[in-house]
Amino acid sequence: MPAEFGLAMAIFVVVASMVGIGVLTTSGYTMALVGSNEYMLALWVVGGVIAACGALTLAELSAALPHTGGDYVYLYHAYGPLAAFLSGWASFLVGFSGPSAASAIASAKYLLAPMGLEGGQAVVIQRVVATTAILILAVIHISGRERTAQVQGWITGLKLAVLGLLIVAGLVVGWPHSANLHDPKPVSGSLVVTMMFSLVYIYYAYTGWNGASYLAGEIRDAQKVLPRAILIGMAGVMMLYLGVNAVYALALPVAAVREMVNDPANKQGLDVVAPIAEIAARQLFGPRWSTPLSVAIGLMLLSTLSVYLLLGPRVIYAMARAGQFPARAARLTHRAGTPAVATAFQVGMSLVLLWTGSFESIVVYASVGLSFFSMLAMSSIFVLRWKMPDLPRPFRTPGYPLTPAVYLGLTSLLTVAAFYQRPQVSAAALGSILAGIPFYYLWKRATSPPTTTPPAEVGR
Repeated sequence: MPAEFGLAMAIFVVVASMVGIGVLTTSGYTMALVGSNEYMLALWVVGGVIAACGALTLAELSAALPHTGGDYVYLYHAYGPLAAFLSGWASFLVGFSGPSAASAIASAKYLLAPMGLEGGQAVVIQRVVATTAILILAVIHISGRERTAQVQGWITGLKLAVLGLLIVAGLVVGWPHSANLHDPKPVSGSLVVTMMFSLVYIYYAYTGWNGASYLAGEIRDAQKVLPRAILIGMAGVMMLYLGVNAVYALALPVAAVREMVNDPANKQGLDVVAPIAEIAARQLFGPRWSTPLSVAIGLMLLSTLSVYLLLGPRVIYAMARAGQFPARAARLTHRAGTPAVATAFQVGMSLVLLWTGSFESIVVYASVGLSFFSMLAMSSIFVLRWKMPDLPRPFRTPGYPLTPAVYLGLTSLLTVAAFYQRPQVSAAALGSILAGIPFYYLWKRATSPPTTTPPAEVGR
């Protein structure tokens, strides 16, 4: 494809692929666990640094191997077909199913928040609404690309408008409570571990910086434009995230958040503060304004769910075309030409996660699983520089080898903290990925001839 995109388009893709449910749901968890708004904001800066290091590493990989497929391509060339297959497998089980379920639940929480539902009834109704949203959007995507484009464009515009309104109005109304931004506490070993674990939530919110890799072969003068787009886009997202989280802090001292979580009547655990934007808006503006804002955020989050339900089936479809997934998943609808069977696979796995885990556990499951393959994909920069030293690299990662090492080191620490704090969920994420190994060899033996060529479309 010809290189037609410039700096503005590259920045838009970086920003649009990152801003999703994380910043509108997980900050309440961090506030409750860390016990300091000041430390919470600092962790969002650290999360931005981790994402920037990963994005700059990815910029070199995508410029050197500018092929459709993202992580699949880099892992295939660095580690071979098994690692590449597992990236697609992880995208199916973790990378898209987990975020789809989490997005649907988050949307339902905001849509239903004004009703004041509590206890087990709230959980069931939220899951029913979330299931309905998944099924409706799946049908829309299957019905044709024109409807998909219309729905996605409308919801994305709503997303930008709601976030801008929340930040501006929140800072104006909440600034008299600026003392909430300065609440440091003594640092202990247990607090450090908790802060590292809280980065799991923040890491999830920043996930999406790898969207820049899909533009590498289509950007004019990629060597100069791509790193600028990544840095400008990352800085913009970081400022957006800090602005939204500052509004939360101005509205709620951490004592109020912890009181909600520790309330004996609370049956949802940490999930009670998942709709943190609605809680903060109610505190700042009152129910008259927080109610429509909560509904708007719930509708806005459907944009994220829609993206996952659109992209995830394409991974399954591409793997099926490559002989690495049941061939039925490669079938397209006759009229619309959309991957209906692959969408059904994605919907099925998303609903399994939605009905078997809490919102918080799904976020941890997805974040830990994504961190494993993100680390493996980013480590391929070292392998490819050694295996393919003569490969043209129009962009080289600034600060190599320190930049990728920082990403790998910090991501490793937050993953270890996740296993320490949430061992069962983290083990489930790892086990889901490792289950792909016997599937790969069984499928390879069952198919003839075995697939050895990387499919162009597979990747997240």
